[in-house]
Amino acid sequence: MADNAKRFLALLNGLAKRNYYGQTELTDDVLKEEVYPDISQEDFGRINSRTAGLLKSLVSADMDLTQLEAFLTAQMKRKDGALTEDQAAAVRKFWKANKTKIHDKIVSQTMWGNSLQKVSWRVDLKSQSRTVEQLNAPTAIMELHIADNINKAKGSEVVRFELDETKVAELLHTMQEIDTQINSYIKT
Repeated sequence: MADNAKRFLALLNGLAKRNYYGQTELTDDVLKEEVYPDISQEDFGRINSRTAGLLKSLVSADMDLTQLEAFLTAQMKRKDGALTEDQAAAVRKFWKANKTKIHDKIVSQTMWGNSLQKVSWRVDLKSQSRTVEQLNAPTAIMELHIADNINKAKGSEVVRFELDETKVAELLHTMQEIDTQINSYIKT
């Protein structure tokens, strides 16, 4: 039975690599030859289909460990095609090791626009101005490094701008509102 669990875990890993990490060379034929060479094509098709369905359910629900346990319990109680305890243990082991990596990969694949890579800033004094009152006034100089998620070879662009004391206060207030809004979603 331990051999069955190892094979099942290997199939889960192979499907994850193919479906989420872009290793297209891991076809069904390759997986059958490497993981289940001694069973018929029909039996492998059933195992492969069921395993791919399990993996898709795990990923689409982004299950935490509590949800995973409930899901596996339900899968083990099914009348047709129920999971064995060894297979459930393999799924637990796989999901604990790969949940975050698969989630991050899916998020990176679904980001179409630009993303903020880095923020840097410094405070400086204005040395040139149209009016004397603005000379030697503190100003924040911000740099935003923005990457294009579609054309990764392009590299990142840098956007630089200055903020006076009033604009910095407005920016901080807006960031506080964003933080409050995000925290309200996290706590519910």
